[in-house]
Amino acid sequence: MARALIGYAEDLYLPRLPAVASVQRSVARWESVAPTVPDERYQLLLAHLYARTPSGDLAVAAGSDFAEFLDALGQLGESAGRIAELRTALVRAATDGGGMLALMSPGAQAGLSAALADPSRADDTTAAGLCAVVADVNSQVGSMPFVRLQLMLAPAVEVCRRLLAGPLPEPVVPAVLNAAVAASALAGRLAFETQDDAASRALYSTAVSEAARLGRPWRQAGVIMSHALVTLYSMQGIDGARVLVDQAVRTARSGESALMRARAHALQAEIAARTGHVRQSQAALGLAWYDMEADHTDDPASTSFSASHLAGFEGVCDLYVGDPSVAHDHFARSAAALTAPREQVQRTIVTTDQALARIRMDEPRAAAELLHDCVTAATTTGGRVPAIRLRRARQELRPWRREDFVADLDDHLMDVLGN
Repeated sequence: MARALIGYAEDLYLPRLPAVASVQRSVARWESVAPTVPDERYQLLLAHLYARTPSGDLAVAAGSDFAEFLDALGQLGESAGRIAELRTALVRAATDGGGMLALMSPGAQAGLSAALADPSRADDTTAAGLCAVVADVNSQVGSMPFVRLQLMLAPAVEVCRRLLAGPLPEPVVPAVLNAAVAASALAGRLAFETQDDAASRALYSTAVSEAARLGRPWRQAGVIMSHALVTLYSMQGIDGARVLVDQAVRTARSGESALMRARAHALQAEIAARTGHVRQSQAALGLAWYDMEADHTDDPASTSFSASHLAGFEGVCDLYVGDPSVAHDHFARSAAALTAPREQVQRTIVTTDQALARIRMDEPRAAAELLHDCVTAATTTGGRVPAIRLRRARQELRPWRREDFVADLDDHLMDVLGN
């Protein structure tokens, strides 16, 4: 163990560890009757050690030694935040090494090759493994650059395509379709974020078709809304996005998820506000709040939308057709509630909108201060929408372009984003 840790420290270009005997004593303390918690450097080295199988492959999924190691750290009192950091570090390493298989349980890995050779041999374990890969990649949005996530997800999209093209056992079809919808929709979003609009449209089209085969309107509505959002930012004009949003509203109304209906109406309200239709925007927001305040106990999309997200949409509506000071307060509340790593991209978007509200409240210096935080956050993932929002906010600061606070923001943008 000591020699292995010393070897990983060298491979990772970390400061050299002490002599073998000294490291052995540290290992003994971790494994004693009253164990101590390894420090952060040793935790990282142990994570890399336990993430490798005896054959040298990377494995970080449930059932792996790495998962057991993280569980042990939790039982020793390590924080959930630190454990999440370690997992992100090893998922990042998987883009350079183990790829998609690193995110699959050993059982799912074993069955995948057989299923690819003969789809009729696919089973629930194979489908669950594919769903786990997509969920894992999705959970890293906000923690890793989009281009890395794209590398992780691409094999899962192709595997789903190949399985659905073959003679799948009928009981397995819904589970594989479920994985395919999630994989294609997320891949569409990642393609958009990495500036490939043609691939994004094709992937969303595939996801909508697969969702229709599932017979779950709320899933189909969710995919259409995601497509509508990227259309809103990737094309000039708003007509294409409006068509998709209206389609999402109609589809969501026939589904069983009140939260998905709330999200669809909120997006419809934003589209109406951006085109100056005050009454339509207010009516759509009213419907969104009606669905948001319903009982969500058995909602199949229970984590898809929240009151904090809806507050952000309210802010956008006030920004375009209402009072900017009211919009600012909506944005502030929404940003304060979006604290999870997965919500970092959304938080950055909301904060740039909050800065726009401050500009329209004639508080340009305060707006620039907010935008500094957004610049830093946007570089973590390379997100396209935050960058678009930042450029627009900077354009609104043109009347103050000779002021020092705008020059400082320009320097920050140039240093980090090259804009």
